[in-house]
Amino acid sequence: MNDFMSYYREAKTHFIASHQHPINQKLHHLTNALAISAVIFLFIDWRWTLVCLVLTQVFALGGHAVFEKNHPAFVKYPGITILASLSWSFEHWFGFREIFQRFNAHS
Repeated sequence: MNDFMSYYREAKTHFIASHQHPINQKLHHLTNALAISAVIFLFIDWRWTLVCLVLTQVFALGGHAVFEKNHPAFVKYPGITILASLSWSFEHWFGFREIFQRFNAHS
């Protein structure tokens, strides 16, 4: 478990470092919302799932090509990047980042 957590922290650090431009950050938050929507749409209409998945790639890859001028984090950390990306968005959307910072300060 320690190896997984170390790998996850390393991947998340890389993810954050490769998403510094504010517009790209917003695009990636939108991408994560679309990814969650895609899962929900699986139970409603699979065609909307496909639309959501295509848009996630357009926004994510476009953000890197246009604003960051770098490679997406999944190039270096395939697989685990989705977890790092979703946790990053949840921290921003729900204020979890501040909670985690306070918790880690006391550790």
